[in-house]
Amino acid sequence: MKTLNIKDAPIKVFGIPFFEEKKAFERIPLEIREKVKSLEFYGRRCPGARVGFKTDAAEFTVRISFKTFSVDAGMSIFAAHAANVMVGERQNSEYVEHICPPDYETKQFEKVVKKSGKMDEVTIWLPRNEELENVEIDFPDDAKIEAPTPYKYGPALYYGSSITEGGCATGITLGYNALLSRWLDLDYYNFGFSGSARGEIEIADYINTIDFSLFVMDYDHNAWNCDELKRTHEPFFKRIREKHPDVPVLFLTRPNFYTVDDSAGRRDIVRETYENALKNGDKNVYFIDGETFFGNKDRTLCTVDLTHPNDIGFYRMAETIYPVMKEILEKGE
Repeated sequence: MKTLNIKDAPIKVFGIPFFEEKKAFERIPLEIREKVKSLEFYGRRCPGARVGFKTDAAEFTVRISFKTFSVDAGMSIFAAHAANVMVGERQNSEYVEHICPPDYETKQFEKVVKKSGKMDEVTIWLPRNEELENVEIDFPDDAKIEAPTPYKYGPALYYGSSITEGGCATGITLGYNALLSRWLDLDYYNFGFSGSARGEIEIADYINTIDFSLFVMDYDHNAWNCDELKRTHEPFFKRIREKHPDVPVLFLTRPNFYTVDDSAGRRDIVRETYENALKNGDKNVYFIDGETFFGNKDRTLCTVDLTHPNDIGFYRMAETIYPVMKEILEKGE
């Protein structure tokens, strides 16, 4: 048996900025978390992080260690604390295993993953909710391990709310941006922060240090009210434009439009940022009205709590966004 840490080549970690340099399980570095106190914890967990490799091993064991462990009132242990294993070429990959703690107290856990003995592409979607301590994989001594196939597109960077982060899908692979990643073969960074994405300029400045090919701005939920959203939304976008003048920007608005009284006002503010960009000659901005995400049939069944999408809601969001994002990505080829 041979053991590889996911920090070691040829294994590659996707979805964590600067991971190759820092080998750190964090979305937001300490110096930024000290400035934006609401991200002290949320900046240390890594939704959207993925481990990629190819192997001909018929089975391998994945071992995960947490630094933190807490119950999520809105999500099960399978959704919030488990890893999902997908095998096969990304756009047609199959879900073959989940790696889940046995209870809410066990911080280190493992699972044997079985697959064919062919050289397969493997993507492990890491747990959403906790700060990771370590991830190791045990392979048979004679197994071949190779680097994963690069993504066709990306990375995209999504900035937004707990919905952007993936709450409350039943699995880490079922958030709208996770679905789009697989459908489009699109690498991405998930900068969704539960209750804590409010257009802080310090976060825009940090985002500006990251290389990305598409920016999705999806944070209207977390502004306390329309006045705060008005004060922060366009300045945040303009700050991103200072360093990324040509990157496509896709503006989204909240999907649970029908449940919140100020949804129309928030949508108007986001649309105004978009329309002002167009008036100023920006030809690389796009807008999708969140009221359209859940469709017309059974739209009230698309959330778990009248706010956070369930799997149906996320799937409908992804289906609505997909053609727009596909067009954006193909234009950039």
